[in-house]
Amino acid sequence: MRWLTLYARSRRVPASLAAVVISAVAVWALARDGGEGPGDPRLPVLVLATGAMTVSIGLGGQDLALDRTAAIRWVPRRAAHVLLAGAVVAAVPLTVQTMGESMATTAFVVRDSAGLMGLVALGAAFSGGQYAWTLPFAWLSFSFFAPPPTSAPMRVATWMLLPPGTAAGTWTALVLMVAGTAAYAVAGPRGLLMDLRA
Repeated sequence: MRWLTLYARSRRVPASLAAVVISAVAVWALARDGGEGPGDPRLPVLVLATGAMTVSIGLGGQDLALDRTAAIRWVPRRAAHVLLAGAVVAAVPLTVQTMGESMATTAFVVRDSAGLMGLVALGAAFSGGQYAWTLPFAWLSFSFFAPPPTSAPMRVATWMLLPPGTAAGTWTALVLMVAGTAAYAVAGPRGLLMDLRA
């Protein structure tokens, strides 16, 4: 059990968890004060993206060389890290909204947290934990300012704002989650970029 505590501390899990909870409570408080209404997906997407970007720092260790050469099986640990982080990112806003104001459905939260964690994992695999937040941030920014999704490519591009049960949103989130988790689990932080340079 000691290795789990050390792993959590080295990956900044306590600080990340605190930041996820604080951001969820802050957005929930904003939603209670009026906001855009319960049907507007932007506030829940914002809290989920903030949570995913916050936990992304833990996808890279203190020493990249140690991560790549340690004599432990990293693939299952990395995959478990991404999946557990995604579960926490989804669970915190769902728990917070039980206090009163419902911001989004469970299906919406689960889909978006899965897709956002996939983006974070892809970012970590390509550029390391310290820059893993850039992919979800860029995609979120585009989604907020994109024109209405009238075509299939635009529905894929704005998947995180689509209603739950929309095929384009669900499949995009699933593909991102699977691809990101697999890339990060196999290659590790910044592993794909290093492999491309070799």
